[in-house]
Amino acid sequence: MATLKDIRSRIGSVKNIKKITRAMEMVAAARLRRAEQRIEHLRPYADAIRVMTRRASEAAENIPNLPILQERESVSKVGILLVTGDRGLAGPFNSQIIRAGNRRVAELRGEADVVWYASGRRGASSLEFRGMNPEGTFVGFTDRPAFDDARRIGDALTSAYVDEKVDRVEIFYNGYISPMTQEVRHETLLPLQQADIFGDEEEEDDEEARDAEDPHRRALWIYEPSAEEILARLVPDYVEISIYRALLESTASEHGARMTAMRSASDNATELIDDLTLEANRQRQAEITQEIMEVVAGAEGLR
Repeated sequence: MATLKDIRSRIGSVKNIKKITRAMEMVAAARLRRAEQRIEHLRPYADAIRVMTRRASEAAENIPNLPILQERESVSKVGILLVTGDRGLAGPFNSQIIRAGNRRVAELRGEADVVWYASGRRGASSLEFRGMNPEGTFVGFTDRPAFDDARRIGDALTSAYVDEKVDRVEIFYNGYISPMTQEVRHETLLPLQQADIFGDEEEEDDEEARDAEDPHRRALWIYEPSAEEILARLVPDYVEISIYRALLESTASEHGARMTAMRSASDNATELIDDLTLEANRQRQAEITQEIMEVVAGAEGLR
């Protein structure tokens, strides 16, 4: 049975841990706000790039004869990019991306081989631990990614596709919804014909509704230069913007997940301190009772 000194020592340790988790929660909350602002600023631009690329592809009579726009007849190798963080202590933030990637591998088993790419030390170390060495590793920027980081990743993935090292490029990342909620998103980047650039049915319906309200939105588009040439220029930008958006979403999700995890840890520390304090009081009461009994027994022995 633990002594009163041991219990008090443990209470002191838990209080120190609570101070750390509380400080980490406050830091994550401050960084989360900045990450949210960056996402808010990027989303309109990313949506505009998606709309421009979609409309250019619809207007193009012939897909440009560029390697990046050529769709493979058969898919034998799939490049998968896992977007994780450089650090842990963020609940299931990193593990759920790794599990999603493993599920995708199970789906592709027997159909195509997987070529791994990892953004973030957690994803890279997890792949290496499982013997699945990534073809490309990108680390050191997950707290505050820059567009140059997205361009570097995009160049690596685009080069792999053009050099026919992979026949399709997919990405897994945590989409930010709220500090309490993040969802795993799976998107196809290349080839363009299979990419999620066209959005889902709900997005199409929303755009049609906006077009109905404003007829000028559906005015005839005149492309100068041609739609084919514009599309050839937009596709690399689309890939880089898509990756950059995924990095920002992942960063905000990481800060939100860490803030939530640290808040939960602080609450658990508070409960543990209360339980240990109650146990210490009981132990102290038992020791006082024992001392009283010894004094009474000694007094009885002197009579």
